Amino acid sequence: MKTVFPILGVLTAILLSYALYEALVAAPTEQTMGDVQRIFYYHVPSAWTAFILFFVNFGASVFYLTKRRPAADIVALVSAEVGVVFCTVVLVTGPIWARPVWGIWWAPGDIRLTSTLVLWLIYVSYLVLRRFSSSGQTPTLAAALAVLGALCVPFVYFSIWFFRTQHPQPVMGGGGSIDPRMLHVLLINWLAFSCFAFLVCWSRYRLERLQREVDQAHALESLLEPRRSAR
Repeated sequence: MKTVFPILGVLTAILLSYALYEALVAAPTEQTMGDVQRIFYYHVPSAWTAFILFFVNFGASVFYLTKRRPAADIVALVSAEVGVVFCTVVLVTGPIWARPVWGIWWAPGDIRLTSTLVLWLIYVSYLVLRRFSSSGQTPTLAAALAVLGALCVPFVYFSIWFFRTQHPQPVMGGGGSIDPRMLHVLLINWLAFSCFAFLVCWSRYRLERLQREVDQAHALESLLEPRRSAR
């Protein structure tokens, strides 16, 4: 495993570099929006990656609620952490793209924008709960909150299909269309982002598991210390 991670890291770095070139140089320039449309190759893959991570968080949380496996709780935690990072990228790149196209940074009444912000706030609340609560019921409460958050993901994705919104229609399905060359670049960037997210989650999982083992060792040592002193 020690050799697999560096190899995957190098391959992911190469893939990210290639995806960057494809997005900024090779992809055709959109006729209406111009080069600002290239944010699309980071905005959309970040959203898709965040959605996948939130569904991983949902599955791990349900598994923890039913089986009480610590490993599932760790998977839920790290997938939420990395998912929030990618969702933050979505919320940052969205207004940057909207300003020159719509003339405004944010449309408060837009259902897609508002629901994405709500989704982000739910998972930030999840992480705050995990970080600052020391109760033994924290993993259970967090898992229940994760189930609520996962229910918001389909609503965010399908909102532009059922509500009038300034947000563009989906490029695949729902009546949308995209140039095949743009779709190629989009999928390459999504693959690169997904690989990067997997590596970060893997690294974070190992770190969190090690941290919990150290905490358990310290807790056990503190319990044994009074008995040693009594002798």
